[in-house]
Amino acid sequence: MIAEPSARHPRWVRISHGITAVALLLLVFSGVEILMVHPRLYWGNAGNDLTPALLELPISRNYKHGGWNGEARTYDIFNQNGWGRSLHFLAAWALVVTGIVYVAFGVADRHFRWHNYGSSQRGAYLIVVFGLAPLIAATGLTMSPAVTAAVPALLRVFGGYQSARTLHFAAFVALTLFVAGHVAMVARSGFARQVRGIVAGE
Repeated sequence: MIAEPSARHPRWVRISHGITAVALLLLVFSGVEILMVHPRLYWGNAGNDLTPALLELPISRNYKHGGWNGEARTYDIFNQNGWGRSLHFLAAWALVVTGIVYVAFGVADRHFRWHNYGSSQRGAYLIVVFGLAPLIAATGLTMSPAVTAAVPALLRVFGGYQSARTLHFAAFVALTLFVAGHVAMVARSGFARQVRGIVAGE
């Protein structure tokens, strides 16, 4: 038996939840930093300052990627030589591996029956676990020329590099809204008690 009978949350749920939380924080931090470099979204295979944007985010464009910003007189330590993208990539793989382990244990332990959740909660979790998470991973991989050189079908599926980037951002927004709702529900039902449950399994 994988689950711990005495714990409300099995150990594997608690561990994966903790890793996911840290990975998401790192992804948000590095993802916003990457968007600050070029806060315009396009549809298709290419896009730059000379082509019409599908959406331009209200983010300052004075930010310089990986170096000295003369106007702000600051230096970007995290993105020197691409550290922002590297951090995003590493955190993403941590999230993907944790997600695969979570799904595998969830199926083996019949965790996805979710008897203690309402229909709207079950629907939201199913969409996130089996919809948003795979979409974010697939579109993230599609933005890598090395990956699409090996699997060119990804570009056909998502309509190009810039389309994948736009879908990646849209899925990120949807996931952020889910996390905000999740935290709000935790706070409403007793934040300290719920945190004890997910950390200590009480």
